[in-house]
Amino acid sequence: MTVNGNDDVLLVHGGTPLEGEIRVRGAKNLVPKAMVAALLGSAPSRLSNVPDIRDVRVVRGLLQLHGVTVRPGEEPGELVLDPTRVESANVADIDAHAGSSRIPILFCGPLLHRLGHAFIPGLGGCDIGGRPIDFHFDVLRQFGAKIEKRADGQYLEAPQRLRGTKIALPYPSVGATEQVLLTAVLAEGVTELSNAAVEPEIEDLICVLQKMGAIIAMDTDRTIRITGVDSLGGYTHKALPDRLEAASWASAALATEGNIYVHGAQQRSMMTFLNTYRKVGGAFEIDDKGIRFWHPGGQLKSIALETDVHPGFQTDWQQPLVVALTQATGLSIIHETVYESRLGFTSALNQMGAHIQLYRECLGGSHCRFGQRNFLHSAVVSGPTKLQGADLVIPDLRGGFSYLIAALAAQGTSRVHGIDLINRGYENFMEKLVELGAKVELPARSLA
Repeated sequence: MTVNGNDDVLLVHGGTPLEGEIRVRGAKNLVPKAMVAALLGSAPSRLSNVPDIRDVRVVRGLLQLHGVTVRPGEEPGELVLDPTRVESANVADIDAHAGSSRIPILFCGPLLHRLGHAFIPGLGGCDIGGRPIDFHFDVLRQFGAKIEKRADGQYLEAPQRLRGTKIALPYPSVGATEQVLLTAVLAEGVTELSNAAVEPEIEDLICVLQKMGAIIAMDTDRTIRITGVDSLGGYTHKALPDRLEAASWASAALATEGNIYVHGAQQRSMMTFLNTYRKVGGAFEIDDKGIRFWHPGGQLKSIALETDVHPGFQTDWQQPLVVALTQATGLSIIHETVYESRLGFTSALNQMGAHIQLYRECLGGSHCRFGQRNFLHSAVVSGPTKLQGADLVIPDLRGGFSYLIAALAAQGTSRVHGIDLINRGYENFMEKLVELGAKVELPARSLA
């Protein structure tokens, strides 16, 4: 007797406004990196506000493979990480995590400092455009690492202590900035990183490292200077809340004509999003515990929107908001400048009744690096259009949540395939949907 797998499919009966309260915990783009940072310390670290998401579980498993003890703390969402007995891990065990996350690349610097060598398996992650890892290895070579490419991954060695260096990023990449920070803090001498990413999650990672004993200075021109130290201790830190998840729920409230209070959402890290949300016609109210987002009635307004690195409009905010823009009156123009393939998710929205046309030209206020490279990275959304339920296959994390929003806003029933991918970055999203009154169900398992 075999079981036909329906565990990764969600039936969504749309047309019901989402109303109620949910909570967001620590940011997906900070917590796994703060867990990796604990590997650099000579004493235990304590991290709170940790969400129960797949990326956290992947990093926890990798840390444990390398001898780090990871146990729950005294309160929910707290982890205690003890790196005092770091050891080499079995290559086959590490390889078992290949394809499940892109976080393993950030283990390189800490493992080179602690063990003198590291093995990094093939990497996974969302298919939203080029996210080359070659630059990570180029950076590590500048620090003095020796890298050998093998059939099952990359083997790295540090014959002597890594040395500080000058690095200029061609683009302010978050991942590359994290790699430099996690490597430079124990390298000998000073590292100067120019054109660095300065997202709130990067600042929070710097706070973590500073608590451990690192010396890191941020200049106003995207330059970060790290003075290497001989050793680091542990940290006690509460992760900043996930502004990307909060914005996703805000877009869901707008698209479904709902009203959602997001506990933990913070104004400071969401100011650019909040401005855009208000321009579209969404309403919000801020207090010291969170932000309430709702559709105030009437017509939503079309806008021109260009994604950018922080402090610009974040690319991870774009996809959920585009669903709401299908309900806005007029033509909205979207120019995606961060990931060249991020607008591919719109084809499924068109199947549901949206009118979205993609273009290779830069339709924003400025030309971007994709403008001459034949990528469909601009979109014109014509609305409002009624969405109808459909069969949807989730392409990536943010696109997946966007499909969920579209299914909730649509008339009729949608079958959303690949929902497990949403678990990478949205804690307990099924329970939250139920709490907000969504009509969702897992299809009955059929036996044959």
